[in-house]
Amino acid sequence: MNERIVIDPKICHGKPVVRGTRMPVAYVVGSLAGGMSFEDVEREYDLTREDILAALQFAGELVEQEQFHPLPA
Repeated sequence: MNERIVIDPKICHGKPVVRGTRMPVAYVVGSLAGGMSFEDVEREYDLTREDILAALQFAGELVEQEQFHPLPA
């Protein structure tokens, strides 16, 4: 886990958040996927560009660890 993302059961029910905030990684990634720019996310959620990049890196690493199994035909 990178130093900007924290998982603490006392913060947002243990969901990964940007350190020092209560902003879940899922909100950051979802906002970008929904069309917000980095600048919009920085302004809307009071995050830095480094925070956003850390959230994206965390999400990417999480997806990379997933295992996918094809459904039977």
